[in-house]
Amino acid sequence: MRAVVDTNVLISAGLSPGGNAARVVDAWRADRFTWITSPHLLAELARTFEARKLKGRINWSPRQRAEIVALLATFAEVVEPAVLVDVCRDPDDNRVLEAAVAGSADCIVTGDGDLLALAAYESIPIVTPARFLAVLAAAP
Repeated sequence: MRAVVDTNVLISAGLSPGGNAARVVDAWRADRFTWITSPHLLAELARTFEARKLKGRINWSPRQRAEIVALLATFAEVVEPAVLVDVCRDPDDNRVLEAAVAGSADCIVTGDGDLLALAAYESIPIVTPARFLAVLAAAP
């Protein structure tokens, strides 16, 4: 299975280490799926980790946050979207869709209500972390 995991899922994993978002990260670490990302999504993650509103709330140290970005840059499949998308009001959401198309993703995993409202893009389902975990559990 190939999936684009939205930045908000990683942030949720840091805020709630026992939640579904953290279980998605654990599934990736266990090689249960291929994580697809892009240079833009990696930069967004790094910026978000440094946001003032997260300081002191996220369960990872600055070093751990930097290591997560480095791990994704090294071990996720980093794609360079060739086609720009402009269907969402938030440009960052468009970058998620672009990565999914460029990486031939089987799904997009997000907690973002705007993306979830689309339900799918270019036949790529957009699902919550809980739904994604159910799909992984049902896979052979």
